[in-house]
Order: sequence, then C-alpha cells, then structure tokens
Amino acid sequence: MNKPLRRIAIFCGVLILALLVRTNYLQYVRADELNSRDENRRVRIERYAHERGDIIVDGNPVTGSVATKVGDFKYKRVWKDGPMWAPVTGYSSQAFDANFLEKLEDGILTGNDDQLFFDRTLSMFTSEKKQGGNVVTTLNAAAQKAAFKGLGDKKGAVAALDPQTGAILALVSTPSYDPSTFAGNSDADSKAWQKLSKDKDKPMLNRALRETYPPGSTFKVVTAAAALENGLYTSVDEPTKSPLPYRLPLTTGNLENEGNIPCENASLREALRWSCNTVFGKISDDLGNQKMIDEANKFGFNKDIFTPVRADASIYPKDNRPQNAMAGIGQASNRATPLQMAMVAAAVANDGKLMQPYMVAERQAPSLDAIYTHEKEQLSQPLSGENAQKLQQMMETVVENGTGTRAKIPGATVGGKTGTAQHGLNNSEKPYAWFISYAKTDKGSPVAVAVVVEDGQANRDDISGGGLAAPIAQAVMKAVIDSRK
Repeated sequence: MNKPLRRIAIFCGVLILALLVRTNYLQYVRADELNSRDENRRVRIERYAHERGDIIVDGNPVTGSVATKVGDFKYKRVWKDGPMWAPVTGYSSQAFDANFLEKLEDGILTGNDDQLFFDRTLSMFTSEKKQGGNVVTTLNAAAQKAAFKGLGDKKGAVAALDPQTGAILALVSTPSYDPSTFAGNSDADSKAWQKLSKDKDKPMLNRALRETYPPGSTFKVVTAAAALENGLYTSVDEPTKSPLPYRLPLTTGNLENEGNIPCENASLREALRWSCNTVFGKISDDLGNQKMIDEANKFGFNKDIFTPVRADASIYPKDNRPQNAMAGIGQASNRATPLQMAMVAAAVANDGKLMQPYMVAERQAPSLDAIYTHEKEQLSQPLSGENAQKLQQMMETVVENGTGTRAKIPGATVGGKTGTAQHGLNNSEKPYAWFISYAKTDKGSPVAVAVVVEDGQANRDDISGGGLAAPIAQAVMKAVIDSRK
C-alpha cells in the first residue's frame, strides 16, 4: 500500500474508532442524563404511553389515568380531590414534567423501574399490557381532609406525624391547585399553568415543606429542651431567676411580654404556659449561641429533610448575643417549616426520640406484590426520656389551663404550644399564627401536629396561635384518633 492510501486508511480508522467511542459514551455514560432531560420528548411520550400506577391513601387511589386520544400521548393523569392531595402527590403533566411523588416515584408509576424488570419481562411472554406499579403512602385521609377544611381559604400549612414511626399523616398547603387542570398538552393546559405560575398567592408553593417562617413562641419548646438538656434547670417548677423587665444583652432595649402576664422569676412550666418572652430570651442568652444551635440541630434544624420529597432546611442562625436571645423566642433570623415544628412536637411526644419523617410506606408491583416496605429510622435524640417527660408536663399545662385550651380533646392527653410570630419590618405586617401539639390515648401511637396560618383577612388583634391555629390542630388530631377506633 502506498503512503497516501495508508494515511487515508489510518484516518478512516481513527474516525471509526472515534464514532464507536462517541456512541458508547452516549449510550452508557450519558444515558441517564439524556433520558432525564426536559428536551427529550420520547421520555414523556413513554411516561404517558400506558396507564400510570396509582398513589394510594388508606387503601384507595387518589390518582388515575384517562385516555386522551389526541397526539402522541395516549393517557393523561387525573386526581381525586386534586387541591387537597397536590401537596403530597405533586403534578404530572404531559407539557410541564412532574414534581414531588409523581416525579420521584416515576419509575415505579410508569413500570420502568429496575425493581419491575421481572414484571416487564413476564409481560413480554404473556402479551399483557404494560402497567405501572403503585405507591402506597402513610397519609391518613381523615386527617388530610380535616387539615384542608380547617385552613379553608386562608394561607397556611399543616403537617402531622406519627411520633413513634415518623410516618407523615397529613401534609396540607393552602391555597392549593388542581394538578388535573394542566395535566395535558393543550392550549387550555398551558393557560392554566401560566395562570397558576403568575398567581401572587403562590398556590403551587408547598408551604408545609418549602416555606420557612419565624416559628415564634412555638420555638420556646426547643429552648426549654436546651435548658433541661444543659442542666440550666433540673425541675420545671423551680424559679428561673428571670427579671422583669429583661434587658436584651449588649443593648439598651427591653424584651417585652405580650400583655400583663406573671413572668418575673417564673418557672419553666409557668413561662411556657403564659409564653414569657423574658424567660426564654434569658435562657437562650444564658446558654449561648452554640448550645442553642446544637440543640436545634438535634431537632432537625440546619439540614434538608427528605420525606422522600425534600423539605427546605429550617434555620437556627449563628448570631450575636442580642439576636441569639431573640432567636430563642422564635424571632430574629430563626426560620422553620411546618414539618420541622411537627418534628419538634413529635420528638417530645416520643420521649425524646426523633424519627425520620417519611410518606412512602410501600411500593407495589402491578400484581400488588410489595417490592419495598419502609422500615422506621431514628434520626436523632434531641433530649433524654426524663427531660422529654418534663417537657410533656409543661406542654400539657399549656393546653389544660394556659394559652392552648382550644386544642383539648375529650379522652385524650394533649400537649401544645401557641405562637404568634412577628412578620415584616418592625412587625408591620399581620403576624403568623402557630400551634404545635401532640395527642395521646391508650390506643395506638400519638399524633403530632404543626399548624401555621397566614390570615390576611383577620383583624390584627384577633391573630393568635391559640385562636386561629389551635382549633385546626385539634381537628386533625381528633381525626387521627377517631380513625383508629
């Protein structure tokens, strides 16, 4: 072979080798990335080429599929009581992808997950139509309905947990939206999406998981736990040596209490009962910023929580002395999601053990055989069993004859804490109403709840955790208790 032909042959060989390398790189190295790209229309066509599996609550599907008979997509996703369940299921749209469980569990719901390989292979020989698997949730339908009804047309959120397992029993955010309105690929679906995206009330924001609020006085439960765990006080009934007025450290200003309440030298029990800012601000300063951060972290602050849907991190900040004192009463830069505050109540109710929150109990093959079952997992131990029981006494006093009496449930032991969190510069906007609580009976596990309400229609003087949020929490806890009878 002469020299020019040899060069051409080598060059062609290099081109063929490069093509082989490029093909293998695309097929094996970048396959998952390319499959998940929004621009890959074939993925969405496959997602809706057959009926999706269902998301199950209390043994019943809250989702479904209907034939579209238009375009490339054969089926469209539909929901039962879409606005109520959207904060749990998320949406699944032919045009706008998916989120939350619809996205995270897409492999099971479409039948494409590796765990369903045997089912797919078997269907090839039996000529059965391809089917998706089901996702069985931990949600309690009665509790979800009570939370959704309780919030009504107000902005807010509810999170409810089983303290002994971490199972999420209710997860509601209002205002909400109906995922069915943009599940297709038509002009009407596009208009519905655009309207929701531009709505100033943000109905597509999951306030239970993705919005952080100043937790207000509900955070005093964490501050009380820090005081007990660090040995600042050994009894919940001993005097705290808290002066009135209490001057914020390194400032010339006093920390004020709400109303004429008995806070001077109050015990921990009385301070939580009356929600004394002065007592808990002093406790936070006495402990110092690092010990407060350490205790908050044990309750789940300063980290993302996966349920498996990600919840934004709640923040207890690294800050100076006066700001740390304010953070100790749930103000300043202290921020928390409703899920986080439900975790606080759950840890107290569970004798100091904080369980990992989760909302997927089981994944099922199309045959309904379980291919995954959740096993409970302890996340941390924010406080000892002895101190948790002391804190339970304090929270139960709040409900029995303190600021949380509207959370009482006949036949149940209820503990709680109200909160009214400042909102806006110099508290210029209407505050947030909070309530965290738990209820225990002699049947089954306790139930822990956190409620936050943003009621722009209420009179400012009428906004309080005990007035707006506690009745909603009471209804949710009662719904769980009644469903176990």
